[in-house]
Amino acid sequence: MSAMKLQIEVEKLPLREPFRISGYIWTELDVVVATLDDGRHRGRGEACGVYYLNDKAQNMVAELSAVRGAIEPGINREQLQQLLPRGGARNALDCALWELEARRAGVPVWKLAGLDPPKPLLTTITLGAEHPEVMAARATKHARARALKLKLTGDLDLDIARVQAVRAARPDVWIGVDANQGYTGAALPGLIPALQTERVSLLEQPVRRGHESELDGFKSPIPMAGDESVLDLTELPNAVHRYDIVNIKLDKCGGLTEGLAMAREARRLGLGVMVGNMVGTSLAMAPAFVLGQYCDVVDLDGPIFLTRDRKPAAAYEDGHIWCGEQVWGGAAAAAA
Repeated sequence: MSAMKLQIEVEKLPLREPFRISGYIWTELDVVVATLDDGRHRGRGEACGVYYLNDKAQNMVAELSAVRGAIEPGINREQLQQLLPRGGARNALDCALWELEARRAGVPVWKLAGLDPPKPLLTTITLGAEHPEVMAARATKHARARALKLKLTGDLDLDIARVQAVRAARPDVWIGVDANQGYTGAALPGLIPALQTERVSLLEQPVRRGHESELDGFKSPIPMAGDESVLDLTELPNAVHRYDIVNIKLDKCGGLTEGLAMAREARRLGLGVMVGNMVGTSLAMAPAFVLGQYCDVVDLDGPIFLTRDRKPAAAYEDGHIWCGEQVWGGAAAAAA
């Protein structure tokens, strides 16, 4: 390990249009970018944080600033796991360490992670919770999308109408829905038959975090994914027998190091693996793209919602995402 300088920046990302989920609406987002520079090589990481855990930009900056004295003399990813808790601050720094290590070693991150050369990944495109006709229009607008994820709010009749409208507009696509904790276990028998009729393939986070026991004994004919219910590696066992899939987000678990460990442990436990995002630029999607090579379901559409992205940027084509090594994690230095 060698000494390095830590730079912390906060960037405001305006959204193309308001984005609504159960209980929240956004028009812009603040992200934290951590850069590590050892004088010869740089590594970068971007984090949006976790809104429902009050993991805001100012809190992430404070966390990173508080440990600057432990970071700048030199630190590795294993030591970082003990230095900072899960969350956006550790994610930004962990991803910066991965890229810095890749550049020092002269090999891309995917090779450091022991993975095969990456391939383009089919990704969902998310539709915020709006009036059914608005969601149908947006589904049609994303003509090249091959998979859509619909945000629901817990209003049963309105949610069913949303799914029906999107399915009518796009009979060809894979559809998953995300309730973002909007339902109770008792309400699911009223929702699921309608989802089956519209050929919905995944139901994500139906119940509130901390109320997972409402799913005990419930057998859903549609696979269910845990998101807010499963933050990090320690919470994976809670998903067994309640969820079929776990949605790993680097901002939740605290970086690619933990994300890869979660994916491997989820497989061992017999769970499917999904990678998601908290929105962000291509700099945030690229580490998750590495994890996505290991996943069954991929939801890495964050830059699509922004008025501008970084350059070089991830490419979206024919419903797939591709993050080349020039975006993040390559052996050579990338543009800022």
